[in-house]
Amino acid sequence: MPKSPDELTREVVGLFAAVNRRYAQESEAAATAHDLTPLQAKALLTTEDPVPMRRIADHLHAEPSNVTAIIDRLEGRGLVERRPDPGDRRVKLVAATAAGRTAIADLRARMPFAGTPLAPLSTQQRESLRDLLRLMLEA
Repeated sequence: MPKSPDELTREVVGLFAAVNRRYAQESEAAATAHDLTPLQAKALLTTEDPVPMRRIADHLHAEPSNVTAIIDRLEGRGLVERRPDPGDRRVKLVAATAAGRTAIADLRARMPFAGTPLAPLSTQQRESLRDLLRLMLEA
């Protein structure tokens, strides 16, 4: 028997919550193994290649001033370093140190679901999911 629209909505919302919970639990466990917060771990993961602070802020959906404090903590732990951008000396790049790259590799190994949550989906399914989520947000 088909589900009512209300039952189907509850099921979909429940699945969103379950995916989010699994992602968050896996990310938090991986970060905790390195004595990092999940946000610090997410920031560290963006620094494998040198990256401007603005891009880290965009990736974290955070204000640049908040990212500065996160990078300060990672730098204090020897996981990242700041360096001038060779193309624009006004811009500071953040790059993982050797210790940071080791931590990044371990974080990724500890986060098989969070690292690639869409792995079971085909490209067409990913595009459909993206389009449906955009439609929801634009409504």
